[in-house]
Amino acid sequence: MANRSLSLDDGLYRYLQGVGVREPDVLARLREATEREEGAEMRSAPEQGQFMAWMLRLMHASRVIEIGTYTGYASLWMALALPEDGWLVTCEVEQRWAFIARRFWEHAGVAGRIELHLRPAMETLEMLMRSGERESYDFVFIDADKERYAEYYEASLQLLRKGGVIAVDNTLWGGAVADPKRHDASTEAIRSFNRFVHDDDRVDLAMLPVADGLTLLMKR
Repeated sequence: MANRSLSLDDGLYRYLQGVGVREPDVLARLREATEREEGAEMRSAPEQGQFMAWMLRLMHASRVIEIGTYTGYASLWMALALPEDGWLVTCEVEQRWAFIARRFWEHAGVAGRIELHLRPAMETLEMLMRSGERESYDFVFIDADKERYAEYYEASLQLLRKGGVIAVDNTLWGGAVADPKRHDASTEAIRSFNRFVHDDDRVDLAMLPVADGLTLLMKR
């Protein structure tokens, strides 16, 4: 028995995947295609994608923002969890990854509920705010350049309704956040972000040891 989160060795992780994840075939094919891409480590873990999809269904969410699309694996998990009239706005800067994402969204039949903006994410978030969409989104997933997490968070709070959730990826950063020898820009940015949201009374907080660390922030 354990009173703290387990460390997952390869065997236990395979067991988790085998009995704890129901990954649709189209998502498995996208995951396998992503493994051949540069930066494949940026893809969300299957258990994380499934967890976020589960959350969207639990919340009856219909409007989602994703900051950092990559090849669209997390987008696809979330889009499949949305109702027919659901809407997901996702932000990416790399055309080649967007091409892969769109292809699999079409295969899954959800391309019509995903709006991809191919430009810096802050431009899209500011456009949404100018368009009168403050406090109109149910869920935001932040998984982009770590040095701008604080900016993305502040913009996301403005776009999120009360009771909505922001999910922030990589908040344990491979353990680097707890390593006193690590002072690179991304590590320091995540440390700063983690400290800030811990003390932010605008949200309720839960940091989970899922994949590379997933922090959930519910807007009060």
